[in-house]
Amino acid sequence: MKNIFILLFLSMTVSVWGQSKSNDVFKPKTIKATMVKAAEWQIAHPRHVQNDWTNGAYYAGMFAAWETTKSKTIYNAMMAMGKDSTHWRPYRRWYHADDVAICQTYIDLYKKEKKQEMIQPTIDTLALFMSRPYPVRGIEVIKWWWCDALFMAPPVLVKLAKVTGNQEYLRYNDQCFKECYDLLYNKEEQLFARDLNYVIKNNEKDRYEANGKRIFWSRGNGWVLGGLARVLAELPKGYPERPFYENLFKEMAARVLSLQQEDGLWRASLLDPDSYPGGEVSGSGFFCYAFAWGINNGLLDKQTYKPAVEKAWIALNKCVNEEGRVGWVQPIGADPRKNFNADSWEVYGTGAFLLAGSEVIRMK
Repeated sequence: MKNIFILLFLSMTVSVWGQSKSNDVFKPKTIKATMVKAAEWQIAHPRHVQNDWTNGAYYAGMFAAWETTKSKTIYNAMMAMGKDSTHWRPYRRWYHADDVAICQTYIDLYKKEKKQEMIQPTIDTLALFMSRPYPVRGIEVIKWWWCDALFMAPPVLVKLAKVTGNQEYLRYNDQCFKECYDLLYNKEEQLFARDLNYVIKNNEKDRYEANGKRIFWSRGNGWVLGGLARVLAELPKGYPERPFYENLFKEMAARVLSLQQEDGLWRASLLDPDSYPGGEVSGSGFFCYAFAWGINNGLLDKQTYKPAVEKAWIALNKCVNEEGRVGWVQPIGADPRKNFNADSWEVYGTGAFLLAGSEVIRMK
């Protein structure tokens, strides 16, 4: 009897301790400290060319982290990236959404610094993007033919429209976004296929997982939902096409909500979680960010979505080690198949985590 009592006591103690630790991750002081720690670890461990798409997602999270924490270390790192490493230039390809992703941060920093050289290369690159066809000989290709593009480029166009007053950026974003939507959005599943390879007729065998379900990649749909949040944050309230983006955001959010796993994370393959049992942090981070943003801005019902955000944020924090490294991030790829573990990290995983924290801290 005594032994049973001791076991019960220990069980209750562990349970209470675990609950306390979970509650701690929602304290503003703790959120800020964790965000700074993750950002500083990533600053000390750079990866890829600084204006590569991976860093575009990372620095989007860095700017959100600076807005949240006002860390001089974070701000100085962003300014050094733009001024010293990239000279405020997009990456190499004017026609490719990935290569302008970094421009989101340039524009955000421009709002603070008001120096034209910080956005002029972006303006020049988008002038080419809007005036020239995708450079593929003999084939008519829409410019955003993969779903990741909807995080990379649309926020750049809408942010630039806001700071320049040029509404043509909004019109062109609508055109390219809807072309991608028509190509890749599965209205039955309410999710985006990763790219045109998943929808062309001669690629049928590669569209399905082991359980017979269609392949819908977690991070790919995370890019889209996170990108929609960033677009909606900039679009004017009375903009005629805003309802399209709002409706898509809410429709996708409802579907993604239904696919969250018990541990609070999403799996690399949204419809076949058993084939990829480890929770994946980059897709989960973007979903957590988008849900929290939707609650904070009145687009998502708090009672419905807040429990999902809380579960996700607790789980995401468990994936940050004592040094601040964000692990359990699937490596670069175009589908769910690449393996990952606690030691797997990528800069976009840190970016997703920082974006999530920037909205979780605002959630009441």
